[in-house]
Amino acid sequence: MLHSRKLVYINEIVRCGSIRKAAARLNVASSAVNRQILALEEELGAPIFERLPKGLRLTAAGELCVEHIRDVLKNYERLEGRLRGLKTPQIGKVSLVTTVGLASGPLPAILSGFIAKHPRVQIKLRSDGGVTTINPVLTGEVDVGLGFNIPATPGIRTLANFDVPVGVVLPPGHRLALEDGPVDLVEVVQEPLILAQSGTSLRNIIDLALAPLPLPVDPVVETNSSELMKQLVKAGTGLTLLNPLDALAECRRGELIFRPLTDAHVRHQPMKLFARARAPLDSATSLFIEYLMQELLGLVQDLKDRGHIPESIRGTM
Repeated sequence: MLHSRKLVYINEIVRCGSIRKAAARLNVASSAVNRQILALEEELGAPIFERLPKGLRLTAAGELCVEHIRDVLKNYERLEGRLRGLKTPQIGKVSLVTTVGLASGPLPAILSGFIAKHPRVQIKLRSDGGVTTINPVLTGEVDVGLGFNIPATPGIRTLANFDVPVGVVLPPGHRLALEDGPVDLVEVVQEPLILAQSGTSLRNIIDLALAPLPLPVDPVVETNSSELMKQLVKAGTGLTLLNPLDALAECRRGELIFRPLTDAHVRHQPMKLFARARAPLDSATSLFIEYLMQELLGLVQDLKDRGHIPESIRGTM
């Protein structure tokens, strides 16, 4: 114990209103509690209690003293909690904000794997879109953010960066899905297209890739929902352009096919893992971040092995 026993005794007397009741709750003799009061009053040079016929009442000095005592005890409780966290880092809570696409893409498998290893950690995940992914981290609502096209922002520190190129997502059996290797964007735009809504960060990257083409592009559907885009591709409504992480789960199940674009048309969608600057991360969150970064690096390598992204793409931490 890093504080005097008398602090606990005084706090309990104030809560109970009498030495006898405090001694009973603390399971010690009343005389021992009384000795601690007298010792503290002598140390302070002032009485902290008025002795009344039916109990004790704090003096002005006692009020100040108890305020300090309770601050000391609360800080000690926090210290104990942090020390327990060091001994058992698998106990705690982690809050994360990410995009809708990542929440329905690679994250379910990653979270499932983490919880299997650390079942006593509680994960709170919220999905958001675009620049709004930054705000919950900045305000301290969540511990960590994972999103695309996150600009350098005061108050935000980067934990890891990944450059993920956008490619075409097709239904199995489509003529372009039957070939190997990168596909020319000119061939893609001759098909019905389902594209991210104008003004979104993904659409901005797509527009950069489409700008040099001599052909006009008029999508049959525009939406800010990556889930809807994938469902429409499955239904044969058209093709879409996404990063491979957003369609990874469906590609692994054989429901969709991802093909990278030829070098002339490649545009990257930078993905960032970030936290609030100057905000310390507790042991559970640090443990989760370490696991998440290793899994993301593994996904990047998997995408390279599948030929979905070039070998030159790197993740940096």
